[in-house]
Amino acid sequence: MTVESNRPEHEREAAADEQAAAADEAGQAQAEEDAAGPTLEELQAKADEHWDRYVRATAELENVRKRASRDVENAHKFALERFAKELLAVRDSLEMGLAHENADAESLREGSEATLKVLTSVLERFGIVEVDPVGEPFDPEFHEAMTMQPSPDLEPGSVLTVVQKGYTLNGRLLRPAMVIVVAEA
Repeated sequence: MTVESNRPEHEREAAADEQAAAADEAGQAQAEEDAAGPTLEELQAKADEHWDRYVRATAELENVRKRASRDVENAHKFALERFAKELLAVRDSLEMGLAHENADAESLREGSEATLKVLTSVLERFGIVEVDPVGEPFDPEFHEAMTMQPSPDLEPGSVLTVVQKGYTLNGRLLRPAMVIVVAEA
């Protein structure tokens, strides 16, 4: 006979209840452990995935930086390309004028005027505008006074003569017009 069979019935039931409770607790502990969080392997896999994403994002960011830098460099390098192509027409016109060996002074003048018209139209297409302020009030933002001279025809402080024309590029001054300003009499 075993020790278990010598026990009274209620002690055996209590022992069975204790064993069942212990089994329930062990099951609950396992369930809690499962519900508590992922395993170490799952966490490592997730960390590896995040690291891979980080490395790829960093590489993509570096590629974008390099591409932007290359684009800016090309923009600086070739910004004047269209302008330069247009200026070639002016050069061609000058070369054709010089190629005529037996040209008289009048035809040379006409050729020079035609070339100047081509150059002026090219400059205007690219936003370069001439500043020719004869008769206008002196503006120190766009004019550089060379000297002052009295004049009975114009008001004091206005531009009498333009020594050298000025130019603006899209409204911003490239070179001020060098002018003679009317002095007070």
